[in-house]
Amino acid sequence: MPRRTLIQNYPHRMGGHCGSGAMRDLLHWNGLGWDGPPDEGLVFALGGALGLSYLRSTDLFPPLYLVGRGAEFEVDLPLRLGGQVQVLTTDDPEEGWSWVRDELDAGRPSLVWGDIAELPYLRVQLQMSRHDIVVIGYDEERELAFVVDNDRADVQEVPLEALARARSSTAFPQPTRHCTYRITWPRSLPALEEVAAGAFRQSAANMREPSPHSIADPTTAALGTEGLEAVDLFAADVATWAELPDDELGILLFSVGAFIEKAGTGGGLFRRLVADGCAEVARLTGDAATTDLATKAARCAQTWTDAARAAAKRDAEPRSRIEQLVLIAGRLPELELHLVESLEAAARSLAGDH
Repeated sequence: MPRRTLIQNYPHRMGGHCGSGAMRDLLHWNGLGWDGPPDEGLVFALGGALGLSYLRSTDLFPPLYLVGRGAEFEVDLPLRLGGQVQVLTTDDPEEGWSWVRDELDAGRPSLVWGDIAELPYLRVQLQMSRHDIVVIGYDEERELAFVVDNDRADVQEVPLEALARARSSTAFPQPTRHCTYRITWPRSLPALEEVAAGAFRQSAANMREPSPHSIADPTTAALGTEGLEAVDLFAADVATWAELPDDELGILLFSVGAFIEKAGTGGGLFRRLVADGCAEVARLTGDAATTDLATKAARCAQTWTDAARAAAKRDAEPRSRIEQLVLIAGRLPELELHLVESLEAAARSLAGDH
């Protein structure tokens, strides 16, 4: 007999970013928080996932990639909170679906990757494989899965065949391989000061000494790097774009605006989520250094947003847009360095290491 199950009253809210939006919902579902259910900014900030990768390559479409988070958020956040995580991957679709189905049959939502181009409710052509969604039910008779996504307010009905394609994508930045996160959440959370100090230290380290585990491998491109070096590279690279043909320049400018503001970043290349989360940590702990960190993160976020607006300004010619973008991008290296220094100072303050 075909099976059917659906988790009722799942506390889904739309989010700025797929990963932190999904984790916010999962924390709420598990009754975890320090002052009621956490907001998305707090969840992202506590993941310690702030980072930066920049690469430009003619092998990509669009021909550049700019991302402001690290690769391990979905693992690092539960571990930092005292939970456990298994990352399951396979090329066997039946095995991959069995992991999801078993979790749902046990009454637990399942966090998985899905290529955005294969999820029919998103109606996009651009492929991106590492998109977090949460499956909260299925109906085998109707051949449907019930999915929540940070980009949609309501539960989405996704054909099982489409979900299988989304979960077996080989698109950029890496094959999905039916990736499933099996998370065991703690019964209660550690002290917020402890969690935030560790997250801030990790985010600073991501920028100063990036790990080899990144969402996109910059070594595969002719031009690419990570962390603070990536900020310098981005500012230097855009200063050369005025020499490019108009059609190539137009694509690059559009891509910059999209990656900073539109590509599920929460605005300001994830820095606005960090600013919101740090402001919440400061409110709950009263820590002055974290208050300053929130200000630095907000300033950084606004400058990235200004860069995106300059690049995407529709009523201006590409040449004038690039001139403005170059000026704004030139301010980013100093602002990003100040953000990293503030992350380190807040981590010391919260840990009582003065």
